[in-house]
Amino acid sequence: MKIIVIGCGTIGKTIIKNVSKEGHKIVIIDTNKYDVEELIERYDVMGIVGNGASLDIQREAGVKGADLVVAVTPQDEINILACLVSKKLGAKSTVARVRNPEYRRQSILMQEELGLSLIVNPEEETAKEIADMINLPSLLKMETFAKGAVNLIEIKLEENNPLIGETLISMSKKLKSKVLICAVERKDEVIIPSGNFKFEIGDRINVTADSQSIVNFLKELSLITTPLKNIMIIGGGRISYYLAKGLDARKHKIKIFEYNREKAHYLAENLPRVTVLCSDGTEQDTLLEEGIEVTDACISLTGVDEENIILSMYAKKIGVPKVITKLNRDGFYGMTGELGLEGIVSPKDIVANKIISYIRSITNVRGSNVISLSRLVNNQVEALEFNVKKNSKILNTPLKDLIIKENCLIASIIRDEQVIIPKGDDCIMLGDHVVVVTTHRNFDDLKDAFE
Repeated sequence: MKIIVIGCGTIGKTIIKNVSKEGHKIVIIDTNKYDVEELIERYDVMGIVGNGASLDIQREAGVKGADLVVAVTPQDEINILACLVSKKLGAKSTVARVRNPEYRRQSILMQEELGLSLIVNPEEETAKEIADMINLPSLLKMETFAKGAVNLIEIKLEENNPLIGETLISMSKKLKSKVLICAVERKDEVIIPSGNFKFEIGDRINVTADSQSIVNFLKELSLITTPLKNIMIIGGGRISYYLAKGLDARKHKIKIFEYNREKAHYLAENLPRVTVLCSDGTEQDTLLEEGIEVTDACISLTGVDEENIILSMYAKKIGVPKVITKLNRDGFYGMTGELGLEGIVSPKDIVANKIISYIRSITNVRGSNVISLSRLVNNQVEALEFNVKKNSKILNTPLKDLIIKENCLIASIIRDEQVIIPKGDDCIMLGDHVVVVTTHRNFDDLKDAFE
């Protein structure tokens, strides 16, 4: 495919880094010539310096023959205009990053009238992920496939967890819940486990099944805990707005700290049932005065990674049950685990993964297309959902008679709204949706999972 990426900021760079490895022809556009030059040197891409919303610049980039235009500059208006120009020039699909809540409310109109194929909002997507972590506190992460029919969750095995010391085989005999352990992170190692794999304290395990089986699994492990009601949010940006709005609808008691008076006023005006404090949430005395010691969850969402890490370490030390940290810089990821910080969210990775998933879904290669894609275990593992559209030799054959690639797992089969946790005698059939978990990259077809 020919892909035009307009905007080489953190999200644009993340998209380019991943998509450039997949054999697409990529042209990047940005007003900053140093960013463009750096990316041309680092990746197999072509670049143009200029305004991505300009008709002349888009013509120079060859938008007329493009399969996809992705506009992810910091300005919503530029992104919307760039996609409108691209569509008029003949681009097949367009994706725009739109962050402003007022524009977001018009998203349906934008998509229909302006021809936008997909609108992505990093702050709103991040807020949704945090809300999942609040509503099911034992989870470190949750992804959904097949329109919500399949859940993939991540949990950490703490001391006294009944799985510790068990193998996959003994676990299946011990637990009634029908789930599949599809990936394990142990220190710096990523494992796609086999039957004799034995669980240890500290393992971060990724589990897949239908929604009810996941709930039953968590109950069997005594991980369904008391709901978190008192929520403390440090930083009053757009993520905080979307998060507080969503949690408020679920009757959570929310307190937001925002030092900037204008931002605090906006939040207070638009979130009338939320307590908004115009004060510095990074000061210890302020946090103690406002009851951080008795809060159920502390969410650090300032614009400075270092502040978020320190705030989260402090909240963890004084015993806050759930601590969530926003990070933008990749270099900090490895450190957070050593510091005991588990609930990490990255807006750029969340939205980049959504766009990459969309790119995979419109790439028609060899029949069975990727419908959705999620990155797990610090982006070291991919979970892909395929739609089985065409007959091939892997269909209607028991899985035990097929050779699945090393570090690759068939996690679930969705057939007529029924979720199947596959065993050796199960077959993949035409029309199925299949979720594959793998450490390999760049799968575009279900057949890639097999030898």
